[in-house]
Amino acid sequence: MPPASRRVSPHVLREGMGVLWVAVKAEPRVFTVSVLASALYAAMTVATARVLGWAAEKVVLPAFAAGHTTAGALAGAAAVIMAVAALKALGVAGRRFYAGLMQYRLQASYRRSVTRQYLRLPLAWHHRHPTGQLLSNANADVEAVWAPIAPLPMAVGVVFMLLIAAVSILVTDPVVAAVGFLVFPAVALINIVYQRRLSPVATRAQQLRAEVSEVAHESFEGGLVVKTLGREAAETRRFAERAEALRDANIAVGRIRGLFDPVLEALPNLGVLAVLLIGSVRLESGAMSPGDLVNVAYLFTLLSWPIRALGWVLGEVPRSVVGWKRVRGVLDASGSLPYGDGVLGGSGAATELEVREIRFAYETAEENGDGERRVLHDVSFAATPGRTVAVVGPTGSGKSTLTSLLVRLVDPADGAVLLDGVDLRDVRRGGVAATAALVPQQTFLFDDTVRGNVTLGLDVPDERVWESLRLAQAEGFVAALPDGLDTKVGERGATLSGGQRQRLALARALVRRPRLLVLDDATSSVDPQVEARILQSLREARSDEAGRATVVVVAYRKATIALADEVVYMEHGRVVARGTHAGLLEGPEGYRNLVNAYERAEAEQEAVEGGEEALA
Repeated sequence: MPPASRRVSPHVLREGMGVLWVAVKAEPRVFTVSVLASALYAAMTVATARVLGWAAEKVVLPAFAAGHTTAGALAGAAAVIMAVAALKALGVAGRRFYAGLMQYRLQASYRRSVTRQYLRLPLAWHHRHPTGQLLSNANADVEAVWAPIAPLPMAVGVVFMLLIAAVSILVTDPVVAAVGFLVFPAVALINIVYQRRLSPVATRAQQLRAEVSEVAHESFEGGLVVKTLGREAAETRRFAERAEALRDANIAVGRIRGLFDPVLEALPNLGVLAVLLIGSVRLESGAMSPGDLVNVAYLFTLLSWPIRALGWVLGEVPRSVVGWKRVRGVLDASGSLPYGDGVLGGSGAATELEVREIRFAYETAEENGDGERRVLHDVSFAATPGRTVAVVGPTGSGKSTLTSLLVRLVDPADGAVLLDGVDLRDVRRGGVAATAALVPQQTFLFDDTVRGNVTLGLDVPDERVWESLRLAQAEGFVAALPDGLDTKVGERGATLSGGQRQRLALARALVRRPRLLVLDDATSSVDPQVEARILQSLREARSDEAGRATVVVVAYRKATIALADEVVYMEHGRVVARGTHAGLLEGPEGYRNLVNAYERAEAEQEAVEGGEEALA
């Protein structure tokens, strides 16, 4: 999703009202209850003015005139005031509780929607969007969208207060009302200027929140690179630049609010002073009573509250609109993987794999050209059940992309991948994952136990977990861990070596007993002897139900390739040759040079290590 524009639409208020209407439609009952509670509060606030006016005229002034009063009069006035105060408190409690309930329910609902959309969208879409941006969409942007919800019921409720107070003032004394109401055009004008000044700054601040999140996420993800290359200071500066820009934007928002808030607060008070001035003149002329003046003056002091409540909502509208656009950019994103109703064959037997003339291209953000980077061109091969196919090719030949297509992380632009004769695009949801397993190049382990990382929630007995660990040549080092299967491996498996992490990832795939096992250079971090034992154990297990699988392995080592029943050699996204390893050594020169170069490099490395040991 492209960054939010820094230019603010001239229709921000209208767009903001549209967002609020979405919230009302999503939670109509909760919103209605909260507005009713707010209306009760508003009505009782206005009633307080009436009660105070009544008490001043009927109890206080007669008491001053007579020099005494009765307990009944005081008790009656106190009872009325307490009853109004109790209803007012009930309105405040109801308004705050249900407004908060509405806000948090909307935030939770949209976080779930954004997360579900992330899971639904294909990897091709995720490749075009930074992870930090996606985290911001699900967190800061969702919070910004529904920030106006908490004060919204209060603002709607105090509109009733505004109307009731205005009518009450007009009925009491139209002349004083006309003078006092002159403040409203001034408040409206200042609010318009306020929104125009605040909107672009608030938009900029919201965008910077996402940028700070992106930089932080990249720094954490690339922690090893940052540490090993001594880039701590550079990363600190890069983060500081974005953080300081966000700080400045937030300060700019606060400065604008600090400028306009006192003005908006002062205008109603100026109206009160004008009312008291005109009211005192009319009181001396006998045009209004003392109780009416107290009532009108108190009501005018209340008018600043509705104005401020509306201002709170309007102040959050620009951020809400920006957040809404960013969240909708995710929810409206296209490119999902459609599913059919097809069912793959039953468990226990290896699957038949056919790759039929597939083409694939990554979408790019280039403005020139067709916006695609073609990776695979008419790739075709087949694997009969239970056989091992090695995919070999230089860097950039499309091997990893091919493995993603085999387990349907992405779909080809043309052609098809078939398991047991069924196009993967026709398989029902979850069908491919239940049949095929991919062990990728980059191993990810959760901050969990060994058991938790192998099973990932799959309900299997420990015997099956140990069986998968044995096939992955991980049984020995897991048994040697302090707590065995219950040992915590740390964040991303930090307490394990690269080879150990790869073997746990392989066991994670094997414990599911897949019928198609795809290894994308998944044993590169283990030494050749261990890798050979892993592949040999997989071959030997094929007579057993636990190991019946067709295997596709992306390989570089000659010893690994030699164990395959067939080799598919790729260059520049095309299948150049197919056959046995021995046959291909007599074929394309590129294949021979590639596998021999890797073997020579390993031999040279072993010679260097052997020389160092001899010197030691």
